[in-house]
Amino acid sequence: MTTRALKWTPPSGYDVKLVPTGTWWDAVRASATVGEHALKLLGDESGAVIQDRYGPLYWLVAPGAADGWDVREVQVLGASTAEASYVGVPPAHWTSGPGTRWRIPVGPDCYLTEAELLHGAPALAALDELGPVEGVGR
Repeated sequence: MTTRALKWTPPSGYDVKLVPTGTWWDAVRASATVGEHALKLLGDESGAVIQDRYGPLYWLVAPGAADGWDVREVQVLGASTAEASYVGVPPAHWTSGPGTRWRIPVGPDCYLTEAELLHGAPALAALDELGPVEGVGR
């Protein structure tokens, strides 16, 4: 996890705001099943995490740090993707209840997740939750 002063802060107020990826951070989106397992594997090594109201989890990583990843049920949203990407970011105080919220709140001591640590967690989670990819390793 990267600890430093924030150049970016979540929106204030009482509504989710669409924030473009690639400027302050890229987002790594994992399905609910893979994301929950990956979150457990990361433990205290995870940076801030947004949980979408439909279940997917979003980790914030340094721009470009997750380029080229190919992990089942994981999508990298950033400046280098073919299309503009946005993430619904809740206000900093939304940390519980239904709807989009901070699963792990952002703050000076909890911001970006180290991409090298994050890459292995959803890959292992996908293997554990979904089994091996058919035809691979034969």
